[in-house]
Amino acid sequence: MAKPLGDILVETEIISKKTLERALVRQEGTGKRLGQVLDEMGVITEAELMEALVRQSSPFADMEHKKQLGDILVQARLISEKTLERALKKQMMDGKRLGQILEEMGVITEYELVEALGRQFGFKTITDFNDRNYPEETLNLLPTEFVMNRVIFPLKQKDSMLAVAITDPFDGETTEMISRITGLQVVPIIATRNEILDAIARHYLKTPINKDLGETIVLVEDSPTVATLIQGSLTREGYNVIVSRDGIEALKMVLTHRPQLVITDAQMPRMDGYGLLRAIKANPVTSSIPVIMLTGRASTDEEQKALGAGFFDFIPKPVQPLRVISRVKRALELSKKIRH
Repeated sequence: MAKPLGDILVETEIISKKTLERALVRQEGTGKRLGQVLDEMGVITEAELMEALVRQSSPFADMEHKKQLGDILVQARLISEKTLERALKKQMMDGKRLGQILEEMGVITEYELVEALGRQFGFKTITDFNDRNYPEETLNLLPTEFVMNRVIFPLKQKDSMLAVAITDPFDGETTEMISRITGLQVVPIIATRNEILDAIARHYLKTPINKDLGETIVLVEDSPTVATLIQGSLTREGYNVIVSRDGIEALKMVLTHRPQLVITDAQMPRMDGYGLLRAIKANPVTSSIPVIMLTGRASTDEEQKALGAGFFDFIPKPVQPLRVISRVKRALELSKKIRH
């Protein structure tokens, strides 16, 4: 059994024992998780909580004692050693999860991976769980930011056990962090990444996944005039344009709708363009989505700064519709070539 989260936070001096006692009193009878109560008290933010948990020593940190998904797939003869070597090299460059890399290489599909792991190692698997109902107290066990970044979904709590949908059952770091957050023993249930994201979108973000077949663009712009001009121009070209007014909202939309492109203003409320770019690139699910910066600071230095930070392209203001359309078409075409 993992040590309770409150005890860990006190031992690491993130909060005091007195603060923990007050938080536990406030938590009683609310059905909220401890981290949520502490966040509401203004004692610690969810981001600080996640960082603190990552810094904590874990028994899974010793790589000699940690099962590696790639080695297991080779031993089970699901992939060859040569394929694993190529996938690991690609993983080092892209920063994505191994299962996602293997899927993109066309070596194994998500469903084949789930079925193979379940059959070979006796793990339970789950499909079509998006439409089920889940108690709020179960969903509240894990923060939205955490389930989005780790691509996991809490399915059911029974006594001291918590069943969690996860793509990689050998991801010991994630299961250990779940135990530390909830104080429960984790039972991993294998599911595909897409089905987990569907469940997160519906039950955490309260937004169904966009199933449009056309190319979708998320536009992040807090000026209604500029947003309307760009949206109208791109919609007439046949694109599905979703407008967001700030960076935090945009990040949720990117995960929910999985667009082919993001266009973001540099200066926005809550999270600026650079922060949004870092968040998109840090998540393996969204890291390959190209992001274009839109800014009124149309200097050479600003353009070099943006491109150096990882933006796919740079569009200066005032906005010229023809320029936006040509840059969007170029970005989408180059992105397709890179993927294939």
